[in-house]
Amino acid sequence: MPSQGSGNFERGYIIPIGGCLNSVSDRVAEEMRSICLTSKANALILNISEDPQETELEQVLINNGFAQCETHVVRSRQDASSPITLQHLVGVDLVVIIGERPLQISTLIGGTSLAKQLRKLNADGTHVAGLYGAAALLSEHMIAGGNEANIPTQAGVTMAPGLGLTNRFMVDYHFKQQGRLGRLLTALSYNPFTIGVGIDDGTALFISPKDELQVYGGGAATLIDPCNLQYSSMGSAGSGDPISLFGLQMHILAEGARFSVGERNAFDEHWA
Repeated sequence: MPSQGSGNFERGYIIPIGGCLNSVSDRVAEEMRSICLTSKANALILNISEDPQETELEQVLINNGFAQCETHVVRSRQDASSPITLQHLVGVDLVVIIGERPLQISTLIGGTSLAKQLRKLNADGTHVAGLYGAAALLSEHMIAGGNEANIPTQAGVTMAPGLGLTNRFMVDYHFKQQGRLGRLLTALSYNPFTIGVGIDDGTALFISPKDELQVYGGGAATLIDPCNLQYSSMGSAGSGDPISLFGLQMHILAEGARFSVGERNAFDEHWA
């Protein structure tokens, strides 16, 4: 994978990771270390929650080559605007945001100095990862919840503004759970410009500065591309009605598989 490190004037990697607080495998941690082009990479974990849970992530990152890693807890909007919080962001190569519920995270940091600084750092080359509910937070259009259904339905998803690091991808997590496909498809019917990706637990998407996505981890990513969408009945459907969507393209990406937004093409080393 081509790498971009802090200090470049290209956006850093955006890395949604599926699963709970201790779902970062050594394989994913190794890849996060490899994209940091410095001999001594520093990582910061932002644990954003009104009731933060303990995590082993700090030790996982240290064990896989990070020279330094610390955790900073953000429990309130006051914490998110504190100079102390912003000082923790100075000089880091990777920021990992963790939290259980994407809507709670966005409520705690949306519009704050922390959110603005995270966008600036990522634009300037710092890599930003999101684990658990924060996997959905990273994009501009965030899936905050939804109905348990395997088909898209009108009003079947709750959307909210996310951190806004990218508008090209929209991510859902815990994708093996029942109902995740239906709510991702509903979200895409609202915004067919965006590519939808559902990620399994323990699976990470490495989205490069050139919007090339590569999958790492033990699960898979379900990618739904609406670029050839021919018809959507969302505009005429009643509340709770099933939605017709014609012309969607689906890819299942296991570890090592890639997708290029520019080429609108999925591929891996075993397929030509």
